[in-house]
Amino acid sequence: MTRKTPNFSRTPRHPLRKTRQSPIDVPEKTRKKAAPKKLTLEEARAFPLPVLNGMERTRLRGEAHHLKPIVIVGENGISEGLILAIHEALCQHELIKVRMHDPEDKHAAAEQMAAEAHAVLLGLRGHTVILYRPFLKI
Repeated sequence: MTRKTPNFSRTPRHPLRKTRQSPIDVPEKTRKKAAPKKLTLEEARAFPLPVLNGMERTRLRGEAHHLKPIVIVGENGISEGLILAIHEALCQHELIKVRMHDPEDKHAAAEQMAAEAHAVLLGLRGHTVILYRPFLKI
């Protein structure tokens, strides 16, 4: 005698629990494109940064947990080339990690990078900075 197990993957969820729609279920016309047209840093600065509350910051930090640092700050510190590299990474990924190599003042360096790259500073864990800038729609 075989026993049938119920299919729990299609059971309805509690109405107050927020869930994301699976990308498989989304029609191709409404799927989000990976990255829109590239903007220069000056054009990106024309758009206002979002104001995030604590819950949104926590959720984004959780999403960044599994990411590896994309940009690495070397011994030269923060330069114009580094800011452009952060800008390019933010144009492609929206949420990035930046690893600093032995900074003198990591809190000031993190704030400076976020301000110059026009991004929201989500957090600083050790020598790793988490930056966020939503894709800018033109």
